[in-house]
Amino acid sequence: MTLQTWQKYSEWPLVGAAFLFLAAYSILVIVEPPAPYATLLTLVIWSTWAAFGVDYIVKLVLAPQRGRWFIRHPMDLLMVVLPVARPLRLLRPFTLRKVMDRAPGTAIRTRVMAYVIASAVLLIYTVALSVLSFEKGAPNANITTMGDALWWAMVTITTIGYGDYYPVTVPGRWAASALMVGGFAVLSMVTAAVSSWLVESVTAATNARTKAAELSGSDELALLTAQVNRLNDQLARSLGETNSDHGDGTPGHEPG
Repeated sequence: MTLQTWQKYSEWPLVGAAFLFLAAYSILVIVEPPAPYATLLTLVIWSTWAAFGVDYIVKLVLAPQRGRWFIRHPMDLLMVVLPVARPLRLLRPFTLRKVMDRAPGTAIRTRVMAYVIASAVLLIYTVALSVLSFEKGAPNANITTMGDALWWAMVTITTIGYGDYYPVTVPGRWAASALMVGGFAVLSMVTAAVSSWLVESVTAATNARTKAAELSGSDELALLTAQVNRLNDQLARSLGETNSDHGDGTPGHEPG
């Protein structure tokens, strides 16, 4: 089996595993179910971890150049090591490269914006969920509900940072750092998309004005050419009439 074949058949099962992880982790952290259900959810979480671990090992074994593949795919390792990164697998079938393929300029911009928004929403939710799991129950913690965690994540990713909520645990602060980096990346992509739209709009307007000026110049040139042609025709007719008069001859004086 080749690496491409494995990726083809494992992509959607791993997306399902990421969804199961996110659902089980959300219920476990937010709802806090009693022991039997909590044990089942924990089993689901560990099962998804095993699925991601097996996928990573198989890909590494099947890679033609294992060292190069290891260096170029840090996200795959991150999904195995960090549980909070596993939901990002939901975006894998819709990578930015696939989003941009086979689309004209306007469609690319629309697809990129949709991809960025989906990435931001998923990042906000997963980091908020992770921080809540670290913070609730910690001494002097101020992020104790999912609402608090979502509010903190939104003001953090938008770089507003009111400071009314903040993580106090070391894992929570590491998660906050990841969100800050992710927020910077998301805002950069949004800025790039808006800049592209502005450049395209200005270019289109400039081209329209240039084309209109060229058409106007062409019309004026055609008008001047027609006028010159008419003048040439009139001049030719006048010369023709003059030559005709001279050819007929007029009475003159005979020499004496």
